[in-house]
Amino acid sequence: MNSPLPKIRKGLLDAERRRKGIYILPNLFTSAALFAGFYAIVQGMDGKFENACIAIFVAMVLDGLDGRVARMTRTTSEFGAQLDSLSDMVSFGAAPALVMYSWALQPLGKWGWIAAFVYCVCAALRLARFNTNIGVVDKRFFQGLPSPAAACLMAGLIWVLNEWHVKGGDVGWYAWAMAVFAGITMISTVPYYSGKDFNLRRSVPFWVIPAIVVGYLLISIQPSHVLFGLFVCYALSGYVLAGIRLARGYNPPSHHPPKPPSTT
Repeated sequence: MNSPLPKIRKGLLDAERRRKGIYILPNLFTSAALFAGFYAIVQGMDGKFENACIAIFVAMVLDGLDGRVARMTRTTSEFGAQLDSLSDMVSFGAAPALVMYSWALQPLGKWGWIAAFVYCVCAALRLARFNTNIGVVDKRFFQGLPSPAAACLMAGLIWVLNEWHVKGGDVGWYAWAMAVFAGITMISTVPYYSGKDFNLRRSVPFWVIPAIVVGYLLISIQPSHVLFGLFVCYALSGYVLAGIRLARGYNPPSHHPPKPPSTT
């Protein structure tokens, strides 16, 4: 006869979680990222594409902060993880697709909205796969291009060309290629360095500090061009890494749990 104690304990733990409510600090960052994504959509609909692109970059920064704040303050929760995924879908899935469609893809007719939808659905698939593969894949590398990087790749193209006074309709097919490339790369198995093994408490060589200062200066001089160039390099780095692994015959380690011993 099964004891009812485990079920009782589980019910008590669930009740305790409900009484605790939600953690405010990390969810403030997540909500701010969601607002930035929504603001980007509104600005894109109003034709203010530079503001829309900047808002997507701001959402990326806030999205990177919420998880770190939650881990540093030990306020991680399942609610926060689910809210983060929904925020990512708006800020890095719907927002870049709609802004790109408003800027350059709309004159292409059905081909334009197909490209925007391809990007949007690939972002959703990328997020769903990421959520289901937590604890299974190598945490040092992302499987496919992360959705914030793909969104900044889209926004960066618009931001740079908008500063050059290039109209979206004049580069519609280039924008179409970028949307499809970013979408397909998100759902690919191309490895991208995650940076999650980077420890801020670890000592670094002296030259790292001047390099960071130079990076800040370059971004401050021409933020759109520098940021777009960085994300282009990051998007291509996965394919370079995949090519190196293929040439070396690299086999990723298996992270599946071992099979239980046979009872026969």
